[in-house]
Amino acid sequence: MTITPASRLANTGEYYFSRKLRELAALNAAGANIISLGIGSPDLPPHPSVVAALAATAAQPGAHGYQSYQGTPALRQAMAAFYQKSYGVARDPASEVLPLAGSKEGLMHIGMAFLEAGDAVLIPNPGYPTYHAVAEICGAEVREYDLTAETGWLPDLAALARTDLSRVKMMLVNYPHMPTGTPANSTFLAELVAFAKAHGIMLVHDNPYGFVLNETPPTSLLSVPGAKEIALELNSLSKSHNLAGWRVGMLVGRADWLTEVLRFKSNMDSGMFLGIQQAAVAALALGEDWFAELNATYRARREVVRELLAALSCEAAPGQTGLFLWAKVPPAYADGYALSDAVLAGARVFLTPGGIFGSNGNGYIRASLCQPEGLLREALDRVKSYELRVKS
Repeated sequence: MTITPASRLANTGEYYFSRKLRELAALNAAGANIISLGIGSPDLPPHPSVVAALAATAAQPGAHGYQSYQGTPALRQAMAAFYQKSYGVARDPASEVLPLAGSKEGLMHIGMAFLEAGDAVLIPNPGYPTYHAVAEICGAEVREYDLTAETGWLPDLAALARTDLSRVKMMLVNYPHMPTGTPANSTFLAELVAFAKAHGIMLVHDNPYGFVLNETPPTSLLSVPGAKEIALELNSLSKSHNLAGWRVGMLVGRADWLTEVLRFKSNMDSGMFLGIQQAAVAALALGEDWFAELNATYRARREVVRELLAALSCEAAPGQTGLFLWAKVPPAYADGYALSDAVLAGARVFLTPGGIFGSNGNGYIRASLCQPEGLLREALDRVKSYELRVKS
């Protein structure tokens, strides 16, 4: 008997890192000892108070049942307070904040709540591959908008406005941008809000990187005048608080839009474990000292990774934010895939080819900062040795 997969998956492949991590695991099992600078999974632990909150709650006999689909009032209040403190954005914790099991899941919840066949979605190229997958699974048309080094990795909104936007329901944006590490200033964000208002487009801003190696104060799109009427914002504790595996995110925005997202979400999960919610409350209460220590570690690592990329003649632009360095591939290699394959084979170091993020990333490579400094220095030594062999 043959059972065919659903047509909605026709254009959706397995997530790149799902496949690649399996390949790297097989190489390591065979003794290759690969150093991976691929995925942005923080290797640092959460703050001790966060772990303590989890443990204390888990020890309570009544903490293990189903939880509210909307999260506890304490968690929603903590998220609202975080937005007020960090961005100067006031939100009603009862109706304008929705805890999520990670912002990646939130993207699918939003897509399923608002997108269908006949709708079009504006998606960045390069950008997070999940944006494509969500639009395709929901049956919407994907329309890429170009981000290039020449435009400072910002969209040309004037050029977009000259296209037919009549079927565009949603635009996905992500600043600080992944994979390029580009921050967005308030002028651009205001132009983005004006563009969306003029064309009746819902903005969905994916904002998980604002607290990592950002030399300017973190910014929320919702702080822009007029944004609250046309934008939803996803945020996450994965990168900023080292809780990637705990799956804690949030969706912030209009109460009526969050109600629609909840209508879908409530059919997909049964709430977040109470211990994780209490731990998230503790994490959100951390002050500037936490981020200062976190960024000091990443700043030191970034210098080692910058040296590694330079050893490969890859050019990383200054001013990047987030957990990665994005670098232009030298002419000796056809593209980022060719460089990634060569360095993996020759130095046993994995770098992410920029092409997985879209065609505008083909000439680039991305390196993660999520390894201890000692391991990064070993990767640097391997790359230098590889380069000497190549040149000799």
